[in-house]
Amino acid sequence: MHVGICRLTLHLPEASSLKEKRQIARSLGDRIRNRFNMAVAEVEDADMRQRLTLGVCCVSNDRGHADAMLSGLLNFIEESRLDVELLDVQTEIISGV
Repeated sequence: MHVGICRLTLHLPEASSLKEKRQIARSLGDRIRNRFNMAVAEVEDADMRQRLTLGVCCVSNDRGHADAMLSGLLNFIEESRLDVELLDVQTEIISGV
């Protein structure tokens, strides 16, 4: 078993309140879940209205497939017409769990 983990730090220039940030986070999380069938959670920066840190993970029986899923996720974030700026990305694949 292989677990792909991705930590995304995003800047939300359009978020003027925590409520708007939560709406953006919910929308983005739903899009990731629906398109990639990955687990998504806000993992840091809960009180910062223009910064969103998401943890995303997937499980696969093939390391290459897990890597491809994470790459697809990053391409989706970068190519989508979202009002977010990708600040930092950390990925890891844990094998043999």
